[in-house]
Amino acid sequence: MYELTMSLNPKSKTPLYEQIYEFIKEEIQNNVIQSGERLPSTRALSKHLVVSRSTVELAYEQLLSEGYVEAIPCKGYFAAKIEGVYQLQKRPEIKVEPISSGVTEYAYDFTPNGVDLNSFPYNVWRKLSKECLIDDKAEMFRLGNPQGEYGLRNVISSYLHQARGIHCHPDQIIIGAGSDYLLMLLTTVIGNCHKVALENPTYGQAYRLFERLSYKVCTVDMDQSGMRIDELEKSGADIAFVMPSHQYPLGCVMPIQRRMELLKWADGAEGRYIIEDDYDSEFRYKGKPIPALQGSDSNGKVIYTGTFSKSLAPSIRMSYMVLPEHILKIYQEKCRFISSTVSKVDQMILQKFMEEGYYERHLNKTRALYKNRHDVLISSLRKMKEILEISGENAGVHLLLHFKTDDSEKDLIEKAAKQGVRVYGLSEYCVKDNEDSTGKAVILLGYANMNEERIRAAVQLLCKAWK
Repeated sequence: MYELTMSLNPKSKTPLYEQIYEFIKEEIQNNVIQSGERLPSTRALSKHLVVSRSTVELAYEQLLSEGYVEAIPCKGYFAAKIEGVYQLQKRPEIKVEPISSGVTEYAYDFTPNGVDLNSFPYNVWRKLSKECLIDDKAEMFRLGNPQGEYGLRNVISSYLHQARGIHCHPDQIIIGAGSDYLLMLLTTVIGNCHKVALENPTYGQAYRLFERLSYKVCTVDMDQSGMRIDELEKSGADIAFVMPSHQYPLGCVMPIQRRMELLKWADGAEGRYIIEDDYDSEFRYKGKPIPALQGSDSNGKVIYTGTFSKSLAPSIRMSYMVLPEHILKIYQEKCRFISSTVSKVDQMILQKFMEEGYYERHLNKTRALYKNRHDVLISSLRKMKEILEISGENAGVHLLLHFKTDDSEKDLIEKAAKQGVRVYGLSEYCVKDNEDSTGKAVILLGYANMNEERIRAAVQLLCKAWK
């Protein structure tokens, strides 16, 4: 029998049974205790180490469960045979040196993807959360409808009809955790044997996602009305991904004539579809909101997607997709086994938030907030009207600066960075060309996450950098 000689540290944070377990395990791994060798009984070892017998039993049970020790009835505990199976070695300790992130610290950031989280209705959301959880409803914690809860889909359907001119039944709506997930789900429905055309410049995340989903992907140049239909025909694509109500990043709106041409293109061949990304239609500062393209579609060619990321908060992770009825049937046949990716509790909170009028009030408040920032930014930029022109200012939460000078986009970004201001170049969104059609630099400025005072201070620094 192998005599175990070890020293225990009662003051250590490691429990005594774990110290015994670690010692015996290492002795077996290092072949100090050889296979088949008998270990002391729990009574003998507890007496030898001056610990309780239950402490030793815990250590032996752990060794038994991991296969280091075998228990033979009426005989005792024996070291198991592990040599020749795999050489267990401790991993060498790796010292990680701190690495500089290389990220420049900016005092001001004109990110076009910003959202004002200070205006989020925290108190209302907290109140509705409590109301949803006040009763012990076991049903709330079961798996829900794969398409999302009917109550939320019903209120979204009503909202889309009233605000976006969309004609759909709640059964056509699928709720998912973000637009990326919904596009991946769509792939399982219609397959990836398609060629997708996106506008150029475009939303880079969508372009990358379609590539990763193994679609053939191409870009189609734009004019002042949006995606050029003649170029779309030449591309050989059978799916067009467009943002007709507010194109990102250029901010242009697709007029009715181009919309009809796009729908005619989709009707021109079997299997052609339009994916309409309506990501921020809630924020428009001139005229009435532009109706969605889906409202003009009478042949089931438009797949509509929307999100609450811009209007509420990105972390809500709540988006929705409206499927034409014939595609809905394919979804129900092929994909209803895929569970919803959004918590039923979160869906219920959002449902109450919309039903009780909080969403509409929040949008009105946020529109006014962004409109003030929009006006302050445009007013402040007038100081530089001799060197730049503004576009895309009628909707969304960003605008574009078209420079009349010969400065490159890279130089303009670097000059702004030296003043502690981060700006963004249009080339980030261009798949083919790095400049606009005039060959001049274009800079994007987002204003959602900066108040009026910070916008004025940041533009003063831009004037200093660029003039």
